[in-house]
Amino acid sequence: MAKVNNDPLHTLVQSLTKAEKRNFRLYAQRLQSKQDLLFVRLFDVLDKAKVYDDRQIKSRLKLTGGKLSNLKRHLYAQILKSLRLLHIEKNREIQIREQMDHAKILYEKGLYLQSLKLLDRVRGIAADAHQELLVLEIIEMQKFIEERHITRSRREKGKMEALLDASEQQEALISNEVKLSNLKIQIHGLYITMGHARNEKDHKRVAKDFLATLQGFEQKRLGFMEQVFLHQSYMWYYYILLDFDRCYQHAQKWVAIFDRHPAMIKDDPVLYMRGLAYELSSLFSMRHRDAYDKTMDKFEQFNKEYEAHMNTTGKIINFLYLYTARLNKHFLAETYAEGIKLVPQIERLIRRYEPFIDIHRIMVFHYKMAWLFFGAGNYSKAIDYLNAIINLEAGHLREDIQCYSRLLHLIAHYELGNYEYLKYQVETVTRFFAKLKDLNHIQREILGFFRKNYALQGAELKQAFKTLRERVVVLSNDPYERRAFQHLDILAWIDKKLGTLDATGK
Repeated sequence: MAKVNNDPLHTLVQSLTKAEKRNFRLYAQRLQSKQDLLFVRLFDVLDKAKVYDDRQIKSRLKLTGGKLSNLKRHLYAQILKSLRLLHIEKNREIQIREQMDHAKILYEKGLYLQSLKLLDRVRGIAADAHQELLVLEIIEMQKFIEERHITRSRREKGKMEALLDASEQQEALISNEVKLSNLKIQIHGLYITMGHARNEKDHKRVAKDFLATLQGFEQKRLGFMEQVFLHQSYMWYYYILLDFDRCYQHAQKWVAIFDRHPAMIKDDPVLYMRGLAYELSSLFSMRHRDAYDKTMDKFEQFNKEYEAHMNTTGKIINFLYLYTARLNKHFLAETYAEGIKLVPQIERLIRRYEPFIDIHRIMVFHYKMAWLFFGAGNYSKAIDYLNAIINLEAGHLREDIQCYSRLLHLIAHYELGNYEYLKYQVETVTRFFAKLKDLNHIQREILGFFRKNYALQGAELKQAFKTLRERVVVLSNDPYERRAFQHLDILAWIDKKLGTLDATGK
């Protein structure tokens, strides 16, 4: 049987844009040897192949033994070289590293003064780009040359002292940057493992672990990336605590740092997009529709200006955040039928980027698309998307989405009048929640309602919904129950049912 797998080289070739493929072929034309012509043929085979088949490739290229492995390594290296040449004009970091390489070559040629002059110039470029590690590396290269050779710098009063001071200051700046980077990863990691704070005990734990450290950094003394990392850390801290107002404030400050340095938006559009996305996520959680629309307009304008210049990673992140924000806008406005028009575009982009995105991202999109169809009254279609989540063997991946998918699944079947199925499924869902050991009060109320009242009619049903509403309203004021409303607007559904019952006079 032919060997079929996800080969790294095949994945790389398939990820290339039309412009990148054209550039590679032009780059390869300068190479004329038999082996080089063969690696271009391999490129063409991999470009056309939908799946990687080791045996078929060997047959087409008439290769034996380990020749294919060597050819693949050669092709992989040549593709990366061509990509570096293509993207160097768009990436300041690559440009800076190239100049540092040139300075190293000049030094090795014995041209010390030319090397120092080039390093001095590129150091300023690196500082403007807030590439702090590269700035330190450049300073250390300058120190290395000055220490080993007698240069004109020795004749300039205070120049060596200034270089040593700059080295120490840069080291301190990077130390802070590393600490803040570690801190934001730790806080985000806690959210991944714990989720939102469930009670006072969780709140105290988070505050004890992170608050004192966060407050230990003075913002006025921090550099560009240090400030961004600090606000990222605060944002995740308050997000865990379900304090969306402060979460929004720090996401807003994060974005504002970029707005004050427009060149950095071009250098790192992904980090800027993340800030906008978390602004929108916080506003969505607070149901601040006007502010959401204003921020959404800013995101759309950013997308219009920068999308064409984004690399593959940027386009993937842009798809994930922009379309999530667009869907949430329809949820806020309750324009579900209008939002359904986005579904074909989302499905097309999921297919395009599926090899590059995590399965939990796809789960979230499936849930949101189910929510759209549910809101539009197409319960059968909503169930199709929910089944895609429920039938997925996802383990502990995004348990929140798995839980609320099952609750929305119950509600959709209730709307369709599938009462016998509902009776059986309530117990199945209850057992699922029991395994997770994270059943909150909102979930208990919904499961209890369906267990006792799924077949009620008329006045009894209306009273049951009123009772459920009273209990849910009380719970909505509990700060530790707010997490339930991030995924399922149960109050809106209850009010809709009561309105329908009033209108029909039942």
